[in-house]
Amino acid sequence: MGAESVILTVIVIVLVVLAMLGLALASASVRVLREYERGVVFRLGRLSELKGPGVVLLMPFVDRLERVSLRTVTLQVPPQEVITRDNVPARVTAVAYFRVIDPNRSIVEIQDVLSATSQIAQTTLRSVLGKAELDTLLSEREQLNENLQHIIDDQTEPWGIKVTTVEIKDVEIPAGMQHAMARQAEAERERRAKIIDAEGEFQAAAKLLEAAEEISRNPVTIQLRYLQTLREIGSNESSTIVFPFPLDMLAPLLKAAGKDGEADPGQ
Repeated sequence: MGAESVILTVIVIVLVVLAMLGLALASASVRVLREYERGVVFRLGRLSELKGPGVVLLMPFVDRLERVSLRTVTLQVPPQEVITRDNVPARVTAVAYFRVIDPNRSIVEIQDVLSATSQIAQTTLRSVLGKAELDTLLSEREQLNENLQHIIDDQTEPWGIKVTTVEIKDVEIPAGMQHAMARQAEAERERRAKIIDAEGEFQAAAKLLEAAEEISRNPVTIQLRYLQTLREIGSNESSTIVFPFPLDMLAPLLKAAGKDGEADPGQ
């Protein structure tokens, strides 16, 4: 009975070891890739076919799998110190969006896709914005964004990377330059206001000239305008209306009063 128990124990141990080896082999040969993942397989160091998504079977100790995500990656470009074309220092921050379109090349052609794309974005940002003037940097961001996207995408295309969007987030300039720009904007607003006032005066003068020409052709018009003005003034109870009286109508009365005054002393 003792020998049989020993044999049984050995058999159990062997079965357990075999089960563990089977589990180890299964874990080494089976991979599950998500819908947005692909597997780049190297067989004895050589590139094999692309795998995934779903369950992927590998040859244990022969195949090695590298997971690659196909989702869009948001890359925060670190702040860059830029000297614009008109010699204005600026601090620019940007964000780039890219994704892997060729998993094989993203593994074989470049060591670290994220780091390499970040470095390319930084150097391109300094190069492109250094050729632009400050006004262009502040007012034509859409065009600059398109230029940055095309340049970065062309440089990362050999790595199997597609840069979809590049956006300039913020542009910081020195405080003194901000005050100068504020004064310039205020002066521009004042200039436009003066131009608008001058145009209004010009149009008003032109209308007055037309009215004067119309009145000169029809003298009755001035009398109607006079009556309309009196009506507008009379609508206010606190106003006082003074009626002008022509002097030629007062002359006969003054003469008559003078004659009466001369006749009284003689009597």
